[in-house]
Amino acid sequence: MSEGLTIKSHKGPYSVFFNDELLANPEQLLDGQPNFIVDANVARLYSNQLSAVLNRSSTLVIDATEESKSIARIIPVIEKLVANKVRRDHGLIGIGGGIIQDITCFIASTLLRGMNWKFVPTTLLAQADSCIGSKSSINLGYTKNILGTFNPPNEIFVCAAFLETLEEQEVCSGIGEMLKVHAIDSVAAFDRLAADYDALRGDRRLLMAYVRQSLLIKKQYIEDDEFDRGIRNVFNYGHSFGHAIESATDFGVPHGVAVTMGMAMANRIAVLRGLLPERHFVRMRPALRKNYARFAATGIPLDALLSALLKDKKNTSSKLVLIFPTGEDAQIGRHEVVPDDAFRDQCQMVVGEMAA
Repeated sequence: MSEGLTIKSHKGPYSVFFNDELLANPEQLLDGQPNFIVDANVARLYSNQLSAVLNRSSTLVIDATEESKSIARIIPVIEKLVANKVRRDHGLIGIGGGIIQDITCFIASTLLRGMNWKFVPTTLLAQADSCIGSKSSINLGYTKNILGTFNPPNEIFVCAAFLETLEEQEVCSGIGEMLKVHAIDSVAAFDRLAADYDALRGDRRLLMAYVRQSLLIKKQYIEDDEFDRGIRNVFNYGHSFGHAIESATDFGVPHGVAVTMGMAMANRIAVLRGLLPERHFVRMRPALRKNYARFAATGIPLDALLSALLKDKKNTSSKLVLIFPTGEDAQIGRHEVVPDDAFRDQCQMVVGEMAA
């Protein structure tokens, strides 16, 4: 068991516990009559271990799909909670990945004018990145993450045992976010993770050390800029392009893998625009390519990609707000880009290069 973390927030501090025994003893989550929202796949895989949770009448099991993370699909979940006579002091506990986190956080922010909630992240991506930071992000129609709140959980329980059943693409999705976080920290941090890339799958201790380090890096930024108005913007590195790739492929590329592809796009376009020395693109390319290799041949329609980029909520009225690595130290920062023909040509070139 690793030493826990304490994160400062506008609601007060909240804790991250690394508890490898949680799956063997989930009864510790039952205090206070909580209402559970559980990923259906997690419920299937761990039906025996989580029986004490799943057999409760107040537990809701839902499909953790992108479609479920929409306001239209969330309303029936709220209706079921109300029918179960949910009360403020009961609280909510989400068990699943980032989609379950978004849904649970959003409901806890709005139902009964706000409820306490806890989170058990079961994917590598959620454990290494999204579980801290307070955000919920909900889709409206075809527009991704346009609704949301800032509402941190009271407690987070990271249990490495859940990672044993992850499919390869889910592991790559989590590693994609870890690569992003370490690139933001420093050139040296990214290079260390890239050098250990192949060892991560076979060494749980090493993997969890990088999970904890990823959270420590992110902790510095979210405590300084919880509401994402300033320095925390750098965590959108790879995300504007990544979200656009997800949308353009009808979510055929997992989120963290799309972020990896988005980092590769940002790096290459930064070189083309004279913002980044090419050696940094070359340095980062092998690890990024390795992480999205299974999806490199996925068709990315250019018009759909650009349309999604134009809808990004970070944009100004006339410019795209994008995050690029720049300069001799590949420092990650915010840049405004006019979506003109030159930018379109650059995107077309890079999409073609990634698929080659």
